[in-house]
Amino acid sequence: MSTASDSKPISDRLIVEYLRREGSCTISDLVKYAGVTATAIRQRLHRLMEQNLVVRQAEVAGRGRPTHRYSLSPAGMRCGGDNYEDLATVLWTELRAVEEPEVRRRLLQRVMGRLAEVYRDKLTGATIHERMAALAGLMHERDVPFEVQTSDDENQLPILRALACPYPDLAEQDRAICSLEKMLFSEILGEGVRLSACRLDGANGCTFELSAASPASV
Repeated sequence: MSTASDSKPISDRLIVEYLRREGSCTISDLVKYAGVTATAIRQRLHRLMEQNLVVRQAEVAGRGRPTHRYSLSPAGMRCGGDNYEDLATVLWTELRAVEEPEVRRRLLQRVMGRLAEVYRDKLTGATIHERMAALAGLMHERDVPFEVQTSDDENQLPILRALACPYPDLAEQDRAICSLEKMLFSEILGEGVRLSACRLDGANGCTFELSAASPASV
């Protein structure tokens, strides 16, 4: 059993990795493993269930209260195992190396279009607020923290903020990837967006705002 001296810092990733290894477990199992309180474990599990990464099932044994076991959802099984930054960097470098401008442009458009289809098929929401929130949720599933900033002013449009870059090394090498990301979000959301602040310029994160020309159905 873990003690206070050998306890591990509890995190969502720690729980996900434990569930991936063990298959399923109870809160007591996680308490013993992580050496933290049951309350701390419940809070983490609740957040993971809200993100559809963990599911809970009740097991009835005898006359007592049912025991709940936790396991990864299909989305949880996928998370953490899809980091292809090295591959993306190589592919991006090769695309940018295509000498014929028109060929390069068409290739980039096709790549952006296919990426947009992947996200758009999973996006829900009738308004730009709802679509931005759904997009932030999809990015969270990919372990990239995004947030949507809103205002009490109904005329104030929402702002999409990336708290971490999906491809930090690639962006450092070639800032053109930021333009592609901006175009990708415009395509996914169905509204024109502009990059109003960038991490590479010293900002805490990258901020995407609806462009002035965008009609934005709110």
